[in-house]
Amino acid sequence: MKKHLIIPLLAAILTACTHDKTEDSKTVEKPVGNTAELSAAQRKIAKIETGKIEQKSISSLLKVNGVIDVPPQNMVSISAPLGGYLKASKLLPGMHINKGEVIAVMEDQQYIQIQQEYLTAKVKFVSSENEYNRQKELNQSKATSDKMFQQTEADYKSQQILIKALHEKLKLIGINPELLNESSLSRSINIYSPIDGYVSAVNVNIGKYVSPTDVLFDIVNPTDIHLALTVFERDVNKLFTGQKVITFTNNNPDKKYAATIILIGQDLSKERNVTVHCHFEQYDKTLLPGMFMNAEIEVKSNNAFVVPVDAVVSFENRQFVFIEMPNNKFELQEVKIGSTENGIIEILNGKELTAKKIVLTGAYSLLMKMKNGEDE
Repeated sequence: MKKHLIIPLLAAILTACTHDKTEDSKTVEKPVGNTAELSAAQRKIAKIETGKIEQKSISSLLKVNGVIDVPPQNMVSISAPLGGYLKASKLLPGMHINKGEVIAVMEDQQYIQIQQEYLTAKVKFVSSENEYNRQKELNQSKATSDKMFQQTEADYKSQQILIKALHEKLKLIGINPELLNESSLSRSINIYSPIDGYVSAVNVNIGKYVSPTDVLFDIVNPTDIHLALTVFERDVNKLFTGQKVITFTNNNPDKKYAATIILIGQDLSKERNVTVHCHFEQYDKTLLPGMFMNAEIEVKSNNAFVVPVDAVVSFENRQFVFIEMPNNKFELQEVKIGSTENGIIEILNGKELTAKKIVLTGAYSLLMKMKNGEDE
């Protein structure tokens, strides 16, 4: 009989304990607040000062990236103007060459033909010139018809044009017409480098026939390299020609390179950005065309909303300021921060705070008070 009485009693006790624990847990849980309340004495001890958000000019770092580029005049593609077979070349990618240096020897029968035509035209020109002078004298004395003189004059001038055209063709393929004679005819021509620089590409091999449109070699003069930065549309109006830029590579971020903005693009790309060209103040041979670079540009933000740095507190990985409410109450309000300079910090959403009083000093004391209030 006693055994039957004990079991219901234990059940009742366990139920009562569970109910008490539930009630206790409900009293422990309470919502997290975002306000702090101080007495007049506490406010004085914490040295709380409030004021309005201000508008000031503040410097900030615009961080962009880009690649090292070479101006068109410092990058040359070499072709054979009349085509031909590559007879000889010692060029290798990365090799340095000087302006006027022979970089290739081309061979083709058409080179012989052009030289032959030029020398033959010069011989015929002498005969044509003599005949022209003779007909001119006869025409003046009316010993020959005007028609005969005009035909002779046309032949003479045609021969002049032919010689001039062949003269320019010879210069185009690198042969000096003034030094050409029947004993200096050659089936090969030399191709010379038009600039000092480095070979960036070799596209042919010995014995290959190339047409005039084929590129044999690419040569780059890196001494005038510049940096082409990609800047978003919203930041373009912060830049100007002559502005200083500090650049660095990903591989060696501690080594800085000074540069100056020389040109700001006027066209927007499909991605809504603009190319800004910068010139390095000092050439460094370790900087190569195509290399990726980072850049930092100091810019001025006019009429930025700012508060003292101490007015902004960090809480739960976000930034806040305290807004003064009636009766010594202060409420947290989240803010988006920008650049920091000389003890002031930019508030990107500051326009929302213009009509409010912000805690300028003692904000961290309020934060501690708010946290302690939650723990009580």
